[in-house]
Amino acid sequence: MSSACSVPQPKVQSNLESFLHSVTPVVCTKPLSLSSQKAAVDETVEYFTLKDLWECYEEWSAYGLGTPVAVKGSDVVQYYAPCLSAIQLYTNRDKREGVKLSSGVSEAGNVSGFLTNNSNKTLGTTSIGSSIDHDCLWPAKERDPLAYPYFQYSETISPFWRLPFVDKIGELADNFPGLKSLKSIDLSPASWMSVSWSPIYHIPKGSVEDFTTYFLTYHTLSSCFQDTQGSNGISFPYGVKKEKVESDSENKITLPPFGLSSMRMQEHIWIDAGSGDHERLINLHSAAESWLKQLKFGHHDFDYYARRYVEVEV
Repeated sequence: MSSACSVPQPKVQSNLESFLHSVTPVVCTKPLSLSSQKAAVDETVEYFTLKDLWECYEEWSAYGLGTPVAVKGSDVVQYYAPCLSAIQLYTNRDKREGVKLSSGVSEAGNVSGFLTNNSNKTLGTTSIGSSIDHDCLWPAKERDPLAYPYFQYSETISPFWRLPFVDKIGELADNFPGLKSLKSIDLSPASWMSVSWSPIYHIPKGSVEDFTTYFLTYHTLSSCFQDTQGSNGISFPYGVKKEKVESDSENKITLPPFGLSSMRMQEHIWIDAGSGDHERLINLHSAAESWLKQLKFGHHDFDYYARRYVEVEV
């Protein structure tokens, strides 16, 4: 995996902590100088483009993402295949009288996008940074993070037929180029994605039992994410932090999962009784469920995982 998209694994951690650390992309950021009407001097903020983020998934999509796991005294590396499960993008651009560009259900899933009334180009085809008041605090009383939707997608086909993550992004970006050109500071705190992780193989092979647990992780896509409550009552959990890698002088932002769901959970592998893993799983699942309810978003995979969980428990 590219060092530009990861940080070293902590020395002591549970298998679940190892997985959450492994699936956390680390993106190099760029500085942007902003003229502030409220301050006497210019301000500088850090941002990344969505294209920068997707590059973190290129090697994972091709070969799988390896996460260290300890099982019954054996140390293995379990590989997972990432696929795009769902995504919603809301911008901070004033798109007055937005017109729906396309929507509906196709073989690929639910997809919808928006086009500004005074333009024949989808948002993101040109640089919109100069026309935006980039306020990374996103004052809750002044802005509605759901006011300007750009794109949303929810995958519905079987995991066995899904395209690898970066291939799916490329396919969707053909019609919605903002999926690659938008900056993290162009996106409201309500922008997010979910990645599905399917087990594929482990090394060394045959040393332990097969892994059957599937995961969904939820990540914010905005560098303006904050722990606050918006004007429409949406509560934003903490999800983004700046992190400096010791061996690298570049500034980076990590996108750790703020929510998690699982299916076919192998508790003896993923839950360490003395580590707080069980509580962490419950909290992350509750955060994902609460997030989807607040946005009134029907996430196909989350619902499917939930049904499977009920079936197993019964």
